[in-house]
Amino acid sequence: MSDARTQLARHLKKLSAEIGARPIGSAPNQAAADYIRDQFRAAGLEVEEHPYACTDWECSAISLEIEGKRTFAAANVFSLPCDVTAPVMPLCSSAELESAPVTGNILLLYGDLANHPLSPKSWFLKSERDDKIIQLLEAKRPAALLAPPAATVEYEQVTEDWELDIPAATIAPETALALINQPGASAHLRTESRRIPATARNIVARKAGRNGKKVVLMAHFDTKINTPGATDNAGGTAALLWLAESFRDADLPFGLEFVAFNGEEYLPIGDDEYLRRGESEFGQILLAVNFDGAGAALGTCNITDFNASPELHALVDEQAKRHPAVIWVDPWPESNHSTFAFRGVPALALSSTGVRAIAHSPADTIEQASPAKLADSAQLVEEIVGKLGEMSNKK
Repeated sequence: MSDARTQLARHLKKLSAEIGARPIGSAPNQAAADYIRDQFRAAGLEVEEHPYACTDWECSAISLEIEGKRTFAAANVFSLPCDVTAPVMPLCSSAELESAPVTGNILLLYGDLANHPLSPKSWFLKSERDDKIIQLLEAKRPAALLAPPAATVEYEQVTEDWELDIPAATIAPETALALINQPGASAHLRTESRRIPATARNIVARKAGRNGKKVVLMAHFDTKINTPGATDNAGGTAALLWLAESFRDADLPFGLEFVAFNGEEYLPIGDDEYLRRGESEFGQILLAVNFDGAGAALGTCNITDFNASPELHALVDEQAKRHPAVIWVDPWPESNHSTFAFRGVPALALSSTGVRAIAHSPADTIEQASPAKLADSAQLVEEIVGKLGEMSNKK
C-alpha cells in the first residue's frame, strides 16, 4: 500500500500542483497529455495519440458598469468578446423569455433560467429544458447575458459553450438582486476574449492479450478552466497510471487498454473521437472501468456498475467487500463510462461521495485528494481485473 500511495502522490503532484488547471486545448493540457504518454511508455505499453480539433479560450479583460458604477463580473468560459451598452432585462422563466422583447437588451437570467448550467448545444444528454432555452436565446438575439452562479453545489457558470454565440458573464448574487430591484437599469459590458482553434489528444495505451478480448481502464485528465482539478480528475488519472505500471508483468488472457480521455469537462468530444476510431471493437470489451472523482479526502470512495451480468456483479461485490471503505452507490450517467454503458458494455465507475462540494472550483487542490483512498480504489480495480482473468481462463 505504501508504494502505491507514493506513486499516486507523485502523479497527483505533477498533474494538479505542477501543471495545474488543464482545460482542453491549452498549453497545460498539452503538458498533461505529454506526461501521461511518457508514463504509459515507461510502463512498457504501446501508445497511440488520438488528436482532434477543439476550442481553447482566453480572456484578457472584462468590465461591467451599471448606471456608470463599476461592479464585479467574470466572463463565462468560451464567451465571445463584446462592447455593449443596453438596458438590463431580468427574466426568470422560459415563458418570460418566450414572450419578452429581448433583441438588443442585456438579459439577466435568474430563477429557473439560472438554477442549472445550460448544457452545450451538442451534448447528447441535453435536456428539453436546455434545448428550449438555447433555441429561444439564439432566435431572440440579446446583446449579452448576465447571470449569478448557477444554484448548484459547484460554482458553475450558466453558459460554457463554444457553439453559443452570445457574450455572457457571471455576476455576484447581490448584483443580480440589485438589478432585479432596478428595472430598466443601463449596463455597459466590455469583454476582451477570444476563441482559439486548438488540438486536443486522447492518450491510448495497450497491453496485448491472447483471446481477442480486452478490458478498458479510463480516466479523463482535463479540467475546468479555473481549477487545478486534484479530485476531478488528477486522482483518477493517477490511478490509471498506477494500474498501467501495476499490470506491466501481468499474464492475463485478455488485453488491457488504458484510455486517458481529454475534453470531458465541457463537451465530451474526446469520447466522440474514441468512438470514431474504435466503436467497431466494442463487442470485444469484457469490462470498462472509469475513475472520475475517486479519492476525495473528505469523501467516501464509491463504486457502481452498469450492464453487469449476475456473475460479473457477484465477482465485483466479492472484491469490494475486501475494501470496506468503498461503498456501492446507484448508477450515475455523467463521465466517460457512459460512452460504453449506453452501448451495452459492462462498466464500472469509481468516484467519491462529497466530491461535488469542491469539483470545478479553485478549492479542488492537491490537499483535497487522498493517496491512501486512491490506492484503495485502484487496488480494488486491480483485484477485479485479476479475478476476471481467472474467470476467463476457466471458460
